[in-house]
Amino acid sequence: MILLKDILYKVTIESVVGNTSVAVNNLEFDSRKVSLNDIFVALKGTVSDGHQFIKKAADQGALAIICETLPDNIVNGITYVQVVDTHKALAIMAANFYGNPSEDLKLVGITGTNGKTTISTLLYKLFKKAGMEVGLISTVNIMVGDTEHKTSHTTPDSITINYYLRKMVDAGVEFCFMEVSSHGIHQKRTEALQFAGGVYTNLSHDHLDYHKDFAEYRDVKKSFFDNLPKAAFALVNADDKNGAVMLQNTKAKKQTYALKTFADFKAQILESQFSGQLIKIDNQELWVKLIGGFNVYNLLAIYGTAQLLGLKELETLQLISTLDSVDGRFQYLISEKKITAIVDYAHTPDALKNVLETINSIRTGNEEVITVVGCGGDRDTSKRPVMGKIAATLSTKVVFTSDNPRTENPDRIIEQVEAGVPAEHYKKTISITNRKEAIKAACQMANENDIILIAGKGHETYQEINGERFDFDDFKIVKEVLTLLNK
Repeated sequence: MILLKDILYKVTIESVVGNTSVAVNNLEFDSRKVSLNDIFVALKGTVSDGHQFIKKAADQGALAIICETLPDNIVNGITYVQVVDTHKALAIMAANFYGNPSEDLKLVGITGTNGKTTISTLLYKLFKKAGMEVGLISTVNIMVGDTEHKTSHTTPDSITINYYLRKMVDAGVEFCFMEVSSHGIHQKRTEALQFAGGVYTNLSHDHLDYHKDFAEYRDVKKSFFDNLPKAAFALVNADDKNGAVMLQNTKAKKQTYALKTFADFKAQILESQFSGQLIKIDNQELWVKLIGGFNVYNLLAIYGTAQLLGLKELETLQLISTLDSVDGRFQYLISEKKITAIVDYAHTPDALKNVLETINSIRTGNEEVITVVGCGGDRDTSKRPVMGKIAATLSTKVVFTSDNPRTENPDRIIEQVEAGVPAEHYKKTISITNRKEAIKAACQMANENDIILIAGKGHETYQEINGERFDFDDFKIVKEVLTLLNK
């Protein structure tokens, strides 16, 4: 049994109507899930306002309502708590409801435009190989030890985060690695969590459909580091121009990693192939299976984090050399006809540029690079022509196609991507809206030793069209097509 007043501990309250010394059952922000003796928190969202559903929650048996504006009709027997910010209140209440589990393990948040999933997932794998009990909260899944749970958001809601952190603590988990998105920070989902450390990867063009402008996007990321406690560490990419910005007001221990500039953790690329690369980290040479300069940054962030959490240097390097790429992140296969197909989640201009530059730095120059790419619907439209320009400039041939069009017309999205193609590159591009047909066309164009890049969806096993999700797996499809062409 837990009392409402205990769940409200540390919440900034403006007014209370009713009794807070009442035992409550559960905490909900979705009125459809409310049942007898639950607390309903009315959140103002981008699509709807939870305050519109206060009556519904009351009718379904809510014992307490947390809101920013008290309703006109106060129902007897229900406690109404008016707060300044229901998003922040929900985060604090969720942490209290589950016994503040983030205080009982070492929670590390990874934020930035690119690399969050790779870093968090590989940290999980590395610490697991080191014999630790580990948890993971990522775009792809939530792991409680060895048990996998599916997720639908990069940073889940506050209740979900604390629910799984409590499961982790109960299962004896010592470390948890968590992706922290700008949406999650902005919507206060990470408030009231105690972080042992924060990692910053980079900042580039993304999510400007949600944030007003790039400055707001940057400042939201920065606020995560501003709020880290003194006992935590803040590890940032010193080669990224916004790395120093992240450290400006943090109370945490400031640490840096870099390939090009002075930093606490340094790396150097010595040799690159499609099978891996020889790198040097803090003057120790090692062969790693991950490809590309962007992955060296990821591995350096992993190395630095492991060192700051107390792992030994040589053990960390040995474990890094065993790590495989994450599904949908530079995931590749080589067909019988020696065609290399690479599937990558690159869905931002910077990520696409990184992947194509990596491919071009490894290839001999005699092979063609055939890129299949599109842009998601209902998202930042300004990056579309930029993606088109990058794909056309850095590839030999390009097939523009549909990504997750969501509620938009896929042909219209493709037109906006094509608009960025420089005139001298027109002839190397074609457009095929059907993504499966586009992948087939790329495979048919490819000859021995050519390289096909299928960008944008990576690990996703669906395509989202008009509110429905259809089974679609880039890696599975390209593998099937290339196998058929070999016959």
